[in-house]
Amino acid sequence: MDKETKTQIIKDYQRSANDVGSCEVQVALLTKRITELTEHMKIHRKDFSSRRGLIAMVNRRRRLLQYLQREDYERYSTLIKRLGMRH
Repeated sequence: MDKETKTQIIKDYQRSANDVGSCEVQVALLTKRITELTEHMKIHRKDFSSRRGLIAMVNRRRRLLQYLQREDYERYSTLIKRLGMRH
């Protein structure tokens, strides 16, 4: 992911002007990295070290989403809809 893409994602999902680390921003960045790595894994099926990293990112995103769902369900549901993750 290049710097412009990362900056744009942060700008789209931040909650205030200086926000770079809220759950929404972290989940959006992880989602972008997961989709890119998923495309890589479709081509390079035997790249097990990247697979391990992908699984770690998916687990980190899942834990962040569980936290957000527990703390503020409205923010959670809005984020899920914006990212188009679940029905």
